[in-house]
Amino acid sequence: MRLARKVGNAALAFYTVLFFVFIYLPLALIVVYSFNADPINMMNWSGFTVEWYLKILGFRTTISETALYLESTPQLIQAVKNSLTIAAATTVIATVIGTSTALAMYRFNFLGKQFYRVLLFAPMLMPDIVLGIALLIFFVGGGIQLGLKTIIIGQCTFLISYVFIVVSARLAGMDRTLENASADLGANEWTTFLRVVLPQLTPGILGGALLAFIISMDDLVITYFVAGAETQTLPIFIFGMLRRGIKPEINAIAVMMLVFSFIIASLGLYLRSRRR
Repeated sequence: MRLARKVGNAALAFYTVLFFVFIYLPLALIVVYSFNADPINMMNWSGFTVEWYLKILGFRTTISETALYLESTPQLIQAVKNSLTIAAATTVIATVIGTSTALAMYRFNFLGKQFYRVLLFAPMLMPDIVLGIALLIFFVGGGIQLGLKTIIIGQCTFLISYVFIVVSARLAGMDRTLENASADLGANEWTTFLRVVLPQLTPGILGGALLAFIISMDDLVITYFVAGAETQTLPIFIFGMLRRGIKPEINAIAVMMLVFSFIIASLGLYLRSRRR
C-alpha cells in the first residue's frame, strides 16, 4: 500500500512537471531566441544581441539593412497604436454592457430569460472564422466602411459575453442581505448600489475588463475579416511577417506582447488586493 502511494505521488509529480514544461517551454524558447544574433536562421544560435528590440523601438543598429526583416518600424508603431485604441474602446463598451446585462439577468425575471442567456454564450461557442465571415457580410451588405469602428463593433460582439460571465460569477457569490440592511437603514437604491453593490462587484468588473483588454489585443481571426485593407493591428502585422518566415524580430515582438500581458495581469491583481 505504501509502495503504491509512493508510485502514485511520483507519477503525479512527473505529470505536473511535464504539464508545466509543455505550457512554458515554448514561451521560454521564444524569449531565448529573441536575443539570437543570427538574422536568417532562428534556430542557429550565433551570439547574444538586443538589437532586434532596438530596431523594433526605432533605434539605430549595427545589423546590416539587407539582413533586417522588419521593413517598417512606423507601420509597427501604427499597428500598436491601433491595437491599443481598439482594446481601450472595446474594453469600455464591453465592460459597461456586459456588467449591465449581468446585473439585469441577476435581479429580474422576464420572458425568455434563459433563451437570452444562451444567446450571450453563443458568440463564445461560435468558431471565430464563422463569426468573422458573418460580420464581414453584415458590414459590407450594410455599406459600412471597414476600419477601426468595424473592428471595435466586431470585437464587442464576443467580448461582452466574456465580461458577462465574469461579472455573473461574482454576482452569484454576493450577499444580498447587505443590500437589505442598507435599505433598512434608509439608503435609496442609487446609494445602495454605489456604497454596497459596486464595491463587492468591483473585482469581477475589473477582471472582466482586463480579460476583454487582453483578448482584444491578441485577436486575429475576427479582426482580420473586419479590418479592411488600410487598417492594421499588431496581430495582423505579425501575421503578415510570419508569411515570409519566423525571424528574430517576430520573437522580440512576441516577448514584448508577453511582458505587456503579464504587466496588465499583475496590475489587475494589485488593484484587486488594494480593493480588498
